[in-house]
Amino acid sequence: MIKIKIIVVGKIKENYFNLGIEEYKKRLKAFCDIDLIEVKEINTNDNVKNLKEEKDEILSNIDNDDYVVTLEIKGKEIDSVELANLIKDHYIYSSKIMTFIIGSSCGLDNEVIKRADYHLSFGKMTFPHQMMRMILFEQLYRAMTIINNHKYHK
Repeated sequence: MIKIKIIVVGKIKENYFNLGIEEYKKRLKAFCDIDLIEVKEINTNDNVKNLKEEKDEILSNIDNDDYVVTLEIKGKEIDSVELANLIKDHYIYSSKIMTFIIGSSCGLDNEVIKRADYHLSFGKMTFPHQMMRMILFEQLYRAMTIINNHKYHK
């Protein structure tokens, strides 16, 4: 079975996001195993220091052979079918765990960005990180339904 890891910075405070994420996690169980790892968000007045501290915890949760996908505004914009193909092609040709990373509101440290195998953008718009987490779960569910020919994506 496909295994996906999602590393996120910070916790979700709004219950409606938690409810949406839990719904997509439940739906995804039919297609894959998903591990969600929350690392502590550092909030000082020094954004560089914050990213460096978050980086250490992010990187400690990545295995050497993980295939890392960072969510970045400067990443490659793809549509849902292309995301499904990225996931499908990855698991056809590799047994590496696909690991998605969502940084804090300050972004990601350069070392995390350099570690990425793929830089993914969900567009030029800015989303709250809590919402982005739910959007990622929905898009992973959509990708799995596309891969498995289920009627969800139109």
